[in-house]
Amino acid sequence: MGALFGVVGAGGCGRGVMPLAKAQLARLGVDHCGLVFVDDALAGRQVNGLRVLSHAQFLTETASARYAVVAVANATTRERIASRCEADGILPWAVSAENVVMMDDVEMGCGSILSPFVTLTSNIVIGRHFHANLYSYVEHDCVIGDYVTFAPSVKCNGNVVVEDYAYIGAGAVIKQGLPGAPIVIGRGAIVGMGAVVTKSVLPGETVVGNPATKLIK
Repeated sequence: MGALFGVVGAGGCGRGVMPLAKAQLARLGVDHCGLVFVDDALAGRQVNGLRVLSHAQFLTETASARYAVVAVANATTRERIASRCEADGILPWAVSAENVVMMDDVEMGCGSILSPFVTLTSNIVIGRHFHANLYSYVEHDCVIGDYVTFAPSVKCNGNVVVEDYAYIGAGAVIKQGLPGAPIVIGRGAIVGMGAVVTKSVLPGETVVGNPATKLIK
């Protein structure tokens, strides 16, 4: 009886993570026959050749242990699912591409997803269930909160604080802060695609453009 590994969410995010999960298990010498999608909406189907189980089915399937990575882009939904998994005794699982570069003194919380070509340099603290998509990087002396999402090609330069639930859009650039005076992306803030952030962003604020300014709806 082996362990069961689940990628929670069979949408675009989950389908992008699943090949990384397969490859990671192969590198560890773990048989990936116990690898499934977990998605209540698609339970009973197959997606990309793999079974899709409901959350309840994932709990009742015979296994020595259960691990899950939450491949859902929305931060609050990701937190809700992660909390449900934790309450049901499902262990958090971090999935990372083989070519991720992690340099020195990087502290990672549980449940992260690191896509191909992600780079984390040095003296970085990253919270729980962080998503870093293709070609993103985090430079030195940064602090990243819980349930933060980086879309593809995010450039997070040194001395930056990204608070919980923030979403950084594809191709966004966050200017380097100063020691003791970091640029802060506030809790739940959204940085738009291609934005160039040159100063701190307030909690819950959406900024767009170059230089990034508050989006007026």
